[in-house]
Amino acid sequence: QVQLVESGGGLVQAGGSLRLSCAASGRAFSGYFMGWFRQAPGKEREFVSAISWGGGVTYRADSLKGRFTIFRDKDKNTVYLQMNTLQPEDTAVYYCAAGRGGRTAVVAGTAMEYWGKGTLVTVSS
Repeated sequence: QVQLVESGGGLVQAGGSLRLSCAASGRAFSGYFMGWFRQAPGKEREFVSAISWGGGVTYRADSLKGRFTIFRDKDKNTVYLQMNTLQPEDTAVYYCAAGRGGRTAVVAGTAMEYWGKGTLVTVSS
């Protein structure tokens, strides 16, 4: 059974940092993209970033470049999202996902086969 388990969310002040983790298990993820998405209250789900399991390809939302960095540890089967200079508008539930497909489908989320339950990030002003 495939599981994606997010952790690392919490309450942080504006300007602070958090590192989210996504522990993946249950299958081999070679050939998959591992992605982070977020959904703020009352808003649609939004793509954040994705990385190929091999690590050679990354996608990032243009609006978040320079503040959020995705990376993975294959030995630990874990993908991370380092978030710096957090702002109140970053408040959302952050979801980890895994899937196979081209850039458009990965960014849209339609390529994602597996989803975690999410971890809440709250940024106070």
